[in-house]
Amino acid sequence: MKVLGALLAASVASAHTIFSSLEVNGRNFGVGNGVRVPSYNGPIEDVTSNSIACNGAPNPTSPTSTIIDVQAGSNVTAIWRYMLSSTGSAPNDIMDSTHKGPISAYLKKVDNAATDSGVGGGWFKIQEYGLDSSGVWGTERVINGQGRHDIRIPQCIAPGQYLLRAEMLALHAAGNYPGAQFYQECAQINVIGGTGARTPSTVSLPGAYSGSHPGVRISIYWPPVTNYQVPGPAVFTC
Repeated sequence: MKVLGALLAASVASAHTIFSSLEVNGRNFGVGNGVRVPSYNGPIEDVTSNSIACNGAPNPTSPTSTIIDVQAGSNVTAIWRYMLSSTGSAPNDIMDSTHKGPISAYLKKVDNAATDSGVGGGWFKIQEYGLDSSGVWGTERVINGQGRHDIRIPQCIAPGQYLLRAEMLALHAAGNYPGAQFYQECAQINVIGGTGARTPSTVSLPGAYSGSHPGVRISIYWPPVTNYQVPGPAVFTC
């Protein structure tokens, strides 16, 4: 266990990650263009912080005026990078491979995606991947996929402007709270062609996560995890 602890400590500096750009229909809009990116790639560990919504202090994000058109029912791809300048050509360009945990995606309907802070109610989860039956975590799917996090935008939601929040949660130090490392940024999108047939139930950020939740406070190394519960609300589907 001492060896494991030393390895984890050594990898902390390279563990961080940023949702840096959004790809739609094969087009990458560029780093920080339509995605609010921070200059520092550190995590948020306090689930009661306003920064749990779209990141923020101690990792202030840069505003962007771009709002990206997205067709309802289509897939978009959040691109994750260790640093804003990373190429994604190697696993450590994404996130340290020892930092395992779930990935999620949320939407929040807003009047103006360029100015809404994201803090407060209105959020609904549209995707989650935790630990699959073969022992692969959601973060490993992204790392092994060169930082590509594919997200389907529901067909049945109302058209209009939304914040799209992509999240990676690293659980290597989650045996005590705070310890779980949340990485999340928000993209600014305009959903076109949504039917509006269903209105999702929503949650608040902060508010949707608890430090005592078994998916937030958990030792993933011993005893070995075989059944993991992703924190946050149930996934909304059409």
